[in-house]
Amino acid sequence: MPSTEYELKPVTRITTHTVGEPGKRVFYLQGRSDDLMLTLIIEKQQIQSLAVGVEQFLQDLNERYPELSEASDNFTEIEMELETPIDPAFRVGQIGLGYDEDTDLMVLVAREIQDEEDDEDSEDVARFWCTRSQLRSMCQWGLELASRGRPICGNCSLPIDPKGHFCPKRNGHKH
Repeated sequence: MPSTEYELKPVTRITTHTVGEPGKRVFYLQGRSDDLMLTLIIEKQQIQSLAVGVEQFLQDLNERYPELSEASDNFTEIEMELETPIDPAFRVGQIGLGYDEDTDLMVLVAREIQDEEDDEDSEDVARFWCTRSQLRSMCQWGLELASRGRPICGNCSLPIDPKGHFCPKRNGHKH
């Protein structure tokens, strides 16, 4: 099956958000460019890693191009909501970042997760061309979302489900 390439250049908005209850949430990455809206499924850990990577990338850009203004991380929760319908094109496997000096746009490249039996030439790819501030804001929002998950057990560091928690360090007993 031939691969599909999505090019959102530039995005008018980019966000990440979740659907579902903590512990059963699905994370999405969504961007819009004029008439094209693209939604992808992404893992919570990928959002967290992306946020760290974007901050490092921005720091490197500021060192290479000291004349660049500081990227803002301002957002409102309302503007970060997902647009409907939520119809994901694919599940993200790999994420990369780039920068175009001429346009002062960063590019977030998301590649489809590949199964072992998939043909390597059929990998879908999405490129979201964003301002530095759009990408930083999306990542900061993603970190905020990730922190809203299930609380972590102080004994075993595993998530605590709303219906209870079997803690291996306490042998599952409440003492």
